[in-house]
Parts: sequence; C-alpha cells; structure tokens
Amino acid sequence: MSVRQRTAPGRRSGVATPWRARHDSPRWSLRGVGSDEEIPLRTKTMTMRHAIATSRLLFVAITGFAAASVIAADFPNRPVRLLVPFVPGGAADIVGRMLAQKLSDGWGVPMVVDNRSGAAGNLGTSLVASASPDGYTILMGNVGPLAINPTLYTRLPYDPLRDFLPVTFLVAYPNILVTHPSGPASVKDLVALARSQPGKVTFASSGTGSSTHLAAELLKSMAHVNMTHVPYKGGGQAVIDVMSGQVTIYFSSLLGALPHMKSGKLRALGVSSLKRSTSAPDVPTIAESGYPGFEAINWLGLLVPARTPASIVSRLNADTLRVFQQPDVEQKLLAQGGEPATGTPEAFASYIKSETAKWAKVIKASGVKPE
Repeated sequence: MSVRQRTAPGRRSGVATPWRARHDSPRWSLRGVGSDEEIPLRTKTMTMRHAIATSRLLFVAITGFAAASVIAADFPNRPVRLLVPFVPGGAADIVGRMLAQKLSDGWGVPMVVDNRSGAAGNLGTSLVASASPDGYTILMGNVGPLAINPTLYTRLPYDPLRDFLPVTFLVAYPNILVTHPSGPASVKDLVALARSQPGKVTFASSGTGSSTHLAAELLKSMAHVNMTHVPYKGGGQAVIDVMSGQVTIYFSSLLGALPHMKSGKLRALGVSSLKRSTSAPDVPTIAESGYPGFEAINWLGLLVPARTPASIVSRLNADTLRVFQQPDVEQKLLAQGGEPATGTPEAFASYIKSETAKWAKVIKASGVKPE
C-alpha cells in the first residue's frame, strides 16, 4: 500500500505541502494495492475508531450478561427480607409468611418477614423504595400504597411506577356487597332504592380511602346514584352494623362475610371481581348485574427496588410461580377468599398502571380525602 500527497493547483508536484479543500477536509489518502480507489485518512481513522468502540461495547455486553447470569445463579446466598407494610394477622401478612416459608425451604436460605405498618402502608412501602436494589429486600405490594394512595395523598415518599420493579401479581381478594336480609334483594333493587331516596341509602367502609370505601364510590359513579358514606375503624364493626340494619350496605371481605351469609344474617348482592368467586360461586358479579367492567378488589403482589438486576427479578418470578402452583398453597388462599393469579412482571406492571388510573379517576370525581 503506497502513500501519496496531492498538491494544490499551481504548486509543483513533489512539494509536501498538504492543502485543504472545501469543508476543511484533509486530502491525504491511501491507495489500496491493486486499486485506484482512494480512501481519505480521516474516513479510515473514523472507521477504525468505530470498530474499536463497537468491540468494546460488545465486550461490555457479553461480560455484563455473564456477570448477571452468575448473580442470578448465586442468588440468594444470605437472608432475604420480605417487607409487609401492614400489621401481623392480615391477608398480606398471612400470604407473606406462607410464601416466605416455601421460598426458604427451596433456597435453603431464610426469608424473614418484616412487618412495618403505618401511614396506610406508605411507611413500609417507602422503605423498600430506598433499599439496595440487590434482590434481598422485597415488598409485599398492595392496591392501597401502590394504586390508591398516589392520588389520595398529596405527597408520597416514593413513586410506585418509578421506584419499583414488579415481580409478579400474587392473589386477588374480591369484596362482596352485603346487606341486611330485609334490605334490597339485588344490585338492581339497590340502585332503584338509591335513586328513589337520594342520600338516604348508607354504605359502610373500613376507613376513608380504603378499598371498601372506593368500591362503593365506583358503584355510585357507574350507577349515577347518591349514597352516604359511614366510615368505620376497620371492618368488624361495619359488618355488625349492617347485620343490625343500622347501615344499608357494605363491601365486605369474603372471609368476613361468608359465615354470616351462611347463617342467614347477611344477604349477598354481588361480588366485586370481574369473575365469580370460587368461594361464593352462586353470587353474581356486579359486572354481570348491569355494570360491565366493574372491578374493585384488594390485591397483593411482589415488587423489588428499581434497578434490581433483571436476572434476579426473573429468578424471583420463577421461584414464586413454582410456590403458587403447589396444591396446598392454592387451597389455603382459596380458604381465605383469595384467587391466586400469578403472572409475568410485565403483566403486573401493566395492571398497576391501569389500577392507578382507575382509582385516580374515582378519587378525583368523589372528592375523597384521607383521614
């Protein structure tokens, strides 16, 4: 390969004074052996630099993938913390402890359940948002902190869509709309009563901004009726007052209502899920009772801090799905009124977004404010 110079017009050939043409491009060039084609040195240099940069990126990608595979294969090698942002004894705690035991048995590494209640679940949820993104701190996520509270509260110490990576949906807990046996016989009758007596029909809730409260607000919105809210500190007293006829209706948990339904002390009007409940298959859904698309469920799912390696998210997802496929786990969840429904991280992420949008609309339309 030979190097030659091109001289400016008017200069004698052989004078080694390079000149610059339009666009300030150097005219030094290379001629390939056996070819008359000239390749500018700048183009050649840029091509070589691009090749080197591409090689470096490829190397980083390959080594990064290998490192991620090693991390996933080695995970977990020390205790894992499952943070439940509610008090012991509730649905989130029961599911969390059952899952922790099963995963611990499979891993040979302890999974410790850490209950951090407070601020309607916001406190514990924020602790996971700020935790190290290494897979060793996992959140038992719930509809309240993740989909309701972002609109209900003006300020949160976390962003549910930015600060977490969903792992999998776990279980849905439909509510069941109940009334006194002498009350309305169906959802249709309830709506007719509310329209004939605006504001006189009352609905209980386990607290302002709770899923039981917003379920009734959603029904009010879809049915275009006015009913009066009667908030309680928990669901126990709410059920008692519905049984005594002091309050017209209540969106109770299935677990809390089923014994009273069987004894004849409560009448079920409809379940709040899109499909009929396995625990109460004879009770129609509100969606099939004239309000298509009605869904107001309490749900649980696993999430990890943002920037947790994708390989660890995949490992957690696969291991959790295996646990939930075990017959004894399914039977325990069904006995609590739950409906197991695990899936992909992407499906759970999409569901959280849709739930956030739905409850934001209901909260803004009803003017609900936190207590």
